[in-house]
Amino acid sequence: MWIDRPPLTTVFRRRENDGEPVNDRRLRARLAGGEIVRIARGAYVERAEWDRLTPMALHAQRVWEAGARGASPFVVSHWAAAALHGIDMLGRWPATVDVSIDAASGGRSSGAFRRHGRPLSEIETSPWERHGVTTPLQTAVDLLASTRFVEGVVAADQALWSRRPGGPLVEAAALRDRAHSVTGRGSARAPRAADFATSLADSVRESQSRVLIALLGFPEPELQSRFVLADGREAFTDFFWPQRRHIGEFDGAGKYRDPALLKGRTPEEVLLAEKDREDELRRQVTAFSRWRLPALRSPRMLYDILHGAGLPTSRPRPGR
Repeated sequence: MWIDRPPLTTVFRRRENDGEPVNDRRLRARLAGGEIVRIARGAYVERAEWDRLTPMALHAQRVWEAGARGASPFVVSHWAAAALHGIDMLGRWPATVDVSIDAASGGRSSGAFRRHGRPLSEIETSPWERHGVTTPLQTAVDLLASTRFVEGVVAADQALWSRRPGGPLVEAAALRDRAHSVTGRGSARAPRAADFATSLADSVRESQSRVLIALLGFPEPELQSRFVLADGREAFTDFFWPQRRHIGEFDGAGKYRDPALLKGRTPEEVLLAEKDREDELRRQVTAFSRWRLPALRSPRMLYDILHGAGLPTSRPRPGR
């Protein structure tokens, strides 16, 4: 997604000021007043431009800035490579930029970089600017091996996502094969997450919900099940348990705030359309469960929502 160009092109950089002196006093005043944001040393952007970016795009911009400042070539990897490829992640993006260095070089993480020492000859990379970047497949496997199970599943789901504009970044068979060949650290974690991954999760929160549903002992749901509404339109649900005629959906706030998702409509119009869709779907099933972000942060809350709507589980109610 951000591999070919940075999210922002309107960045002021001191080194690109055509030799003109920089008014440091005015620069400090604009920073203090919140008009501009310091992205990296000597690089600034208008606050309005910065605030409109997603967390993934913010990190991608930091990676581009690090690449522009790098004195010698390096290999972008892990979370930094994920941002460039458009592999969204769960949780807070790091403040540092992940790079891989040859294990024999003895480099340490410091400043703007988090360094991962390993034999560079054994990883797949592609050229990126003056540097290199791990391929989508290598990036996904690196994340499977170095993050918690839920974060690894999110990364894998994102890499496999079938409805991604331009198609999935990796093939499922290739991801599983590479994950099962991981040795050393992450050798148990990577294949488990790869085997659980799917190409049908449309968002990070859907992936997170899917992991939590499994951990809470509920049956495996179908993803993106197709329903036909009264006016002939199709509706695809996040989760569906056909034996129970039970629909489950994660209700993200983005659909009511993100201009790209609003598509020219007001939040109120989207809310009413969502309510009408839900009412029609409810008439076709026995149960309909909807949850928001707090239920993903508190497993007991999601347990109560699903079990309270009649979905069976093999696990006891969690303590929190």
